[in-house]
Amino acid sequence: MRKPLIAGNWKMNATGETAAALARSISDQSPAYGAVDLLVCPPFCYLQAVAAVLEGGTVLWGAQNMYHEPGGAFTGEISAAMLKDCGATHVILGHSERRHVLGETDEAINKKTLAAHQAGLIPIVCVGELLSEREAGQTGAVIRRQFDRSLAGLSAELMAATVIAYEPVWAIGTGKVAAPQQAEEVHADLRRLISERYNAGAADQVRILYGGSVKPDNAAELLAQPNIDGALVGGASLKADDFLAIAAAGTLLAGDDVDRPQTR
Repeated sequence: MRKPLIAGNWKMNATGETAAALARSISDQSPAYGAVDLLVCPPFCYLQAVAAVLEGGTVLWGAQNMYHEPGGAFTGEISAAMLKDCGATHVILGHSERRHVLGETDEAINKKTLAAHQAGLIPIVCVGELLSEREAGQTGAVIRRQFDRSLAGLSAELMAATVIAYEPVWAIGTGKVAAPQQAEEVHADLRRLISERYNAGAADQVRILYGGSVKPDNAAELLAQPNIDGALVGGASLKADDFLAIAAAGTLLAGDDVDRPQTR
């Protein structure tokens, strides 16, 4: 069984003080959620502050982006080696906001994905359609195109070590959520696609997360779907109790019977 991954994308939020406090609150309560992997992705400038809090615990930390070059004259960019030096294990790549607000292409995301693997980071590669594309019946074609271009050149072994996040663009920060059946349909299609492009073994190993206005009140139904292996959480990850309530849903579904602390 694939272990659920509950990842928090803090986006451009927090200060050094609030980032450390949020990380500490999650870390202090994390032993009750051992049936899932917990990951937080703060802004670059707070990675080390968060790392200092989480060091030695069970909560993982990662970054929200990186550049594909290992170093050089690339003002304002961050390399995979720099993230590794901060203790990061994961990096989010191709988030819908980077694709549709900042103009990142599949080809740029592919370079980053390959560079992340080369450095020993686990990439969380995001795919997802616009509302207009869903309404036009193009969801499957968009997902296949993003998958093929963003993940080009990966071996079956590297594919198995990649995390994919399905994030319908129309559900990011809007309060709208894909119905569990809608999300499951895309997740199942992605798993079939991995099996076709690689093999059944890789398809069985890859964790596919759902992202898009995931909250405590909808997490259980989403995470109960057979091909949804966790969540990439945005706004709800900025409150420890909300984030851990989503983790609790994953913990229960994973069959863990550990007593969990009451959320405030």
